[in-house]
Amino acid sequence: MSLFGWLNDQLLRMQWLSDLVTSSVSAVGLDPATRLGGSVQFFVYDVLKIFLLLSVLIFAISYVQSFFPPERTRRILGGRSGLWANTLAALLGTITPFCSCSSIPIFIGFTAAGLPLAITFSFLISSPLVDLASVILLASIFSWPIALAYVAVGLVIAVVGGTLIGRAGMEDQVADFVRTTPVSDTDQSMTRAERLAFARDQVTEIVHRVWPYILIGVGIGAVIHNWIPATTITALLGQGNWWSVPLATLIGIPMYADIFGTLPIAEALVTKGAGLGTVLAFMMAVTALSLPSIIMLRRVVKTPLLVLFLVVVTGGILGIGVLFNALTPLFL
Repeated sequence: MSLFGWLNDQLLRMQWLSDLVTSSVSAVGLDPATRLGGSVQFFVYDVLKIFLLLSVLIFAISYVQSFFPPERTRRILGGRSGLWANTLAALLGTITPFCSCSSIPIFIGFTAAGLPLAITFSFLISSPLVDLASVILLASIFSWPIALAYVAVGLVIAVVGGTLIGRAGMEDQVADFVRTTPVSDTDQSMTRAERLAFARDQVTEIVHRVWPYILIGVGIGAVIHNWIPATTITALLGQGNWWSVPLATLIGIPMYADIFGTLPIAEALVTKGAGLGTVLAFMMAVTALSLPSIIMLRRVVKTPLLVLFLVVVTGGILGIGVLFNALTPLFL
């Protein structure tokens, strides 16, 4: 366990980087114990750590993802039904490092290919909400139990949400053009060199897409961590407040960011006394219920189905938030 703890601290939490940044901040005349120095230390350390981990993780996950292009994933899910099919769709969603908006074209392809709505929505919910990179990044900031718990509850929301939507019998609530969208049957295997090139390109594309949100998220986290009193955060988002989970969910909806941009904010909120369930609800709302993704989804499904999706996912997020606030002592 001591070896695991050392590896976790040095490779995931990057304690060596934290010490290096702290020394550098002190060397330029700033005291990390002050608000300004602490903000600079928090910002530089979290930005470097997230970008380093993100680049390595996205490369590794994209290499794995190259074995599961949309056509192959569709064929794996084709002909399956029931809880197992929803679970498989949710699990396949975890190996796709997409934001909610970029998951919608895959949703269109799956629906056009005739996959049941239960399966396609389980994939659509899981893909932006949970991915393998989020497990490592959450562990690097919080702990492995919290990281695994986040993934578990994300999968539960995806499976249960897809199942409920499938049982509602709303196949006719999908936009007409979706059913007639051409579906590619090509599934060309890649050479090792092509997979490496694909992984490299994914790193470039995803980092280019998310870097503004990471900088903004770390900046907000630095302000929360060093300038906002813990009593203020506890009064608004403390786990004992019944309104904290709905408020955090509501705040998260207008924001648009990958989970990578929400992590520094979540870290600062938990440090200042926000409930764990409240923070998880905020992260899930940002990734699964962002306004841009809702607007895009409205173009491919009709209003009744969109409303059902929002009700199911929001209800799941609120329930998970309340549950984890009650179970916080088990994790922190």
